[in-house]
Amino acid sequence: MKRPKLRLPAWLRASNNHPAPSEGLVSDIQFGFGRKLPVVLQTEAAECGLACLAMIAGYHGFETDLPNLRRRFSTSLKGASLARMIEIAGDLRLDSRPLRLEMQDLGHLRLPCILHWNFDHFVVLREVGRTHVLIHDPSRGVCKLSLAEVSKNFTGVALELSPAADFRPAEARQSASLRAISGNVKGLGSALARIMVLALALEVFAVVSPFYMQWVIDQVLVTGDRALLTQLGIGFLLVALFSAVITALRSWVVVYISTVLSVQWAANVFSHLLRLPLDWFEKRHVGDVVSRYSAVNNIQHTITTNLVSAILDGIMALVTLIVIALYSIKLTLIVLGLFIVYAIARLLLFIPLKRALEDRIVFTAKQQTQLLESIRGVQTLKLFNLQEQRTARYSNALVETANREVSVQRLSIAFNLLQHLLSGGQKVVIVWVGALMVINGHFTVGMLVAFITYAIQVTSRGDGLVNAIIELKMMRLYGERLADIVLHPPERHLESIYEGPAPDATIELRNVSYRYAEDDPWILRECSLKVEAGEALAIIGPSGVGKTTLAKLILGLLQPTEGVILFGGMDITKLGLKRFRSLVAAVMQDDQLFGGSIADNISLFAHDATSEGIEAAARLAGIHDEIAAMPMGYRSLVGDMGSSLSGGQKQRIVLARALFRNPRVLVLDEATSHLDVAREREVADAIAAMAITRIIIAHRPETIARADKIVALADGQAQIVPRDDYWRPAPAKTRSRRRAEPSCT
Repeated sequence: MKRPKLRLPAWLRASNNHPAPSEGLVSDIQFGFGRKLPVVLQTEAAECGLACLAMIAGYHGFETDLPNLRRRFSTSLKGASLARMIEIAGDLRLDSRPLRLEMQDLGHLRLPCILHWNFDHFVVLREVGRTHVLIHDPSRGVCKLSLAEVSKNFTGVALELSPAADFRPAEARQSASLRAISGNVKGLGSALARIMVLALALEVFAVVSPFYMQWVIDQVLVTGDRALLTQLGIGFLLVALFSAVITALRSWVVVYISTVLSVQWAANVFSHLLRLPLDWFEKRHVGDVVSRYSAVNNIQHTITTNLVSAILDGIMALVTLIVIALYSIKLTLIVLGLFIVYAIARLLLFIPLKRALEDRIVFTAKQQTQLLESIRGVQTLKLFNLQEQRTARYSNALVETANREVSVQRLSIAFNLLQHLLSGGQKVVIVWVGALMVINGHFTVGMLVAFITYAIQVTSRGDGLVNAIIELKMMRLYGERLADIVLHPPERHLESIYEGPAPDATIELRNVSYRYAEDDPWILRECSLKVEAGEALAIIGPSGVGKTTLAKLILGLLQPTEGVILFGGMDITKLGLKRFRSLVAAVMQDDQLFGGSIADNISLFAHDATSEGIEAAARLAGIHDEIAAMPMGYRSLVGDMGSSLSGGQKQRIVLARALFRNPRVLVLDEATSHLDVAREREVADAIAAMAITRIIIAHRPETIARADKIVALADGQAQIVPRDDYWRPAPAKTRSRRRAEPSCT
């Protein structure tokens, strides 16, 4: 069956700059011998387009990364269109040629190029074979797919990219140094120094130990000197005792320092994580965020263990190599040659191992995301009988993760096999050659035994050095993942540059415009409105028009693309978002409860919270009587999923949380949508009596009618709606029907 061709916009069809496939599709000439196509995995949920551009730019010599591209070219959760990708490619000095083609034309594309995939994704086509193709998928890594699999996913649209005349190779990567990733971790240098001193002392005993065997064999057994045997036995017994003590001490120091550094480092990263802008979290899957945060443990272990081991193994391998060279150059060359073979093989397989580990990390994060989403959405899964379907999807994720784990273990088995083969071969050859040297009188038996012991040490230290170097190089992989958190700039304008008294609670938007990304439509466009102190403003409009976005802008959770937001006539960025948020409170649609008691959730775990203040807030929110009727009252436990609380109870607890702060401005985004009309009226009357500035987003006419001013949001503009035009009292039957049936303006 022939694939139907996509209908592309006119700018994407044949033109002078972008000829049709029949006029210029074939492009077999490729300039780029020896160049490698990098693998760039997307970090945000919808940045596959940027990742593809980063890969192709890197192939042509402009080595960049996603943080750099993200700063220059913002994208939203809607992703990037092909037109936007062509625009970005132009800024990167890459000429674009969008094409529409059939499967049989893939072999004529100039590679690497970008393919539109499954109507919602972009991948990079690296190689086309007779039966398979190689692609770099930003969400999965390198994939080898059959032509049948490609046919199922390829939409028929490709984008060829080539360097423009003014293209210049360069490197524009975000630094991910250890200092940048770790931040200010106190005691890291001194901790490593202490571990190093103890480890060096331990290694001295390891170097001395083989002499015991040599002296016993060559001196004691030959002469039969019992006194010397006793002296040697006691001496080396003390050496073994000190070695055991220092080993235990070193292990304890490593455990202690690792624990302290891990806690301090993880706390620093967590603190920075919570200071990141809200849109950073909105563009990422929760499982991926957890995976990136957990990279702290991998890096900490590598630093406190493998870094010291690498230094020590390098020193001791060199020292022991010098010692065995004093025994025999011939045998030393055998040991050194086999070690070089192992080191080369290990380093050559580093890239495949890194890719396998990266794939495993990515798929493990996806598996975690599915698990967390399934737990949070278990009610929906049960309601629609999707348990089996979700289990099947999760099982597929488990299989994908297991396959990546198998790939990693396969390489590890290959390394271990090579190591054992070389180690076993080394022992056979050394014993063989050494025995001949003993027979010829060039070696004593004790020297041969000592040499074999030292040779094992050289091999062990050398292998440990190579493995530690590989682990340290692998640390860059975890560092890049963690860098997405620690190198991302925190939320701007947190601190105040104004030291005076807090201004009055007037909120004003002055020519505010906002959109999520440069190629996205404007949600707000030169929007202006003002809410006087103590006034109640209702914001109405159809769903999806931007009411919640407007609320987030007012609260400083999002920064306006253009314009300013004023609090008491002062720009909230000058007042400082921390100080501003201490004066305001909000109830948003997706607010969460935290694990703890109801009192903890109302006070948000404040240390100075009083039971009177908590109860007063609960009374204002109309939830006190229901809490008091619970067996444990305010000590009743709830979780992040709300425990056994109803939707209305959760909503009123969140409202009580906002009122507990005694805010001067209260933003309510569908804050009473789960309440009946009578209960909502009671809560609204209680809040109105507080005489604070209120900004209410609602659909119920009864809620909106209580506002002093009504603003309709449409086409990015806020228009004042006369209250008389919006609300006219209806007959009793009509009013009761309105209360019974949801109404939308």
